[in-house]
Amino acid sequence: MSIKDEKFMEMALRLARRGISSVEPNPAVGTIIIKANQIIGRGWHKTFGGPHAEINALEDCRTLGVKPNGATMYVTLEPCSHQGKTGPCAEAIISAGIAKVFIAMTDPSEHANGRGIEQLRRADIEVHTGICEAQAKILNAPFVKFTTTGKCWVTLKWAQSIDGKVAWADGIDDRRWISNEQSRRDAHKLRRRVQAILVGINTVIADDPLLTARPNKGKKPARIVMDSFLRIPPDCRLLATVDESPVIIFTNHKSVKANPYLVEELSNKGVELLAYPDTGRSNLHFLLAELSNRGISQLLVEGGPTLLTSFLKENLADEIIVYIAPKILGSQSSVGITRPMAELSQAVDLHNVEVERFGDDVCFRGLTEKAIDEISSAPESNFEIYTVSEPVNE
Repeated sequence: MSIKDEKFMEMALRLARRGISSVEPNPAVGTIIIKANQIIGRGWHKTFGGPHAEINALEDCRTLGVKPNGATMYVTLEPCSHQGKTGPCAEAIISAGIAKVFIAMTDPSEHANGRGIEQLRRADIEVHTGICEAQAKILNAPFVKFTTTGKCWVTLKWAQSIDGKVAWADGIDDRRWISNEQSRRDAHKLRRRVQAILVGINTVIADDPLLTARPNKGKKPARIVMDSFLRIPPDCRLLATVDESPVIIFTNHKSVKANPYLVEELSNKGVELLAYPDTGRSNLHFLLAELSNRGISQLLVEGGPTLLTSFLKENLADEIIVYIAPKILGSQSSVGITRPMAELSQAVDLHNVEVERFGDDVCFRGLTEKAIDEISSAPESNFEIYTVSEPVNE
């Protein structure tokens, strides 16, 4: 493998990122096809249930009128060899006459796990694995975690002012948002990435949110409310839209027993009540185990500050995303995030940090040490990581 090979794989990784928020819970995958040192096909997995990246790249070759026989393919994840929502990509690669395939990482799924690589090699295709493997694992970290551990990926997200405030003071109705419109659009993209969104009951009472992803693009993440004492307002928008997207109330089993009529009313509306037991185990651990057992691979926690801090205290966060608006709210704010987080006994370091501008807002994204450890412990190919600083012209 050469520096040139890594450049092509980096291009494939950038293509793969285009599928994020559209393909979940499937992984984001990108593919580049090279022949005579020219790119003859590009593709990425565009939507859940749609053609995979390899198929789209081969179709791109046909659109350009170039035959891919004898070409080299760079793909960010092992091509599938099983029949799922789409046909097996390994067979399509073999039929197309591809001569050489570079694969960033093995698919750790039970139905894959090297089978696609083996099928390609049996067809006398030269296969190299592990190039840009670390970057590929980071790109699909939630997928890697869920397929290797069976546990869902937890993302904490909030918006704040420069002075650490997360809400305007009561009564300032025309100033509901702290972040700007561009940041909120990105937050909705984040919602489309996950299968469940969690907030505390105080957020529901104060903001009456819908917690939907707009535009939804067919995705309807479950909306979960942490409501130990069943204080959810009967006229809130969540309860009025149960038919549009599931609502789960996570509560104490004592509250369920003490409020049979309310429980019946909520159940009749289609709300699911998930009661946690009175044990020494954290109720957050119980919630995450229950969600993981249901096949929910990504959970987005949107606050407020007490709930966000609880996840950090329990070391349950994998990813943290913070939108910082260029505002100092001072006394115009009713809620700050610094006081609850001051209770953390240990500092939280973030890794693989990305910084992005949305207008005047700044967004910080990073992975916790726990997440990095989990990704690193996933099965690896024998690989060598190259470092390339110069940009690749696409």
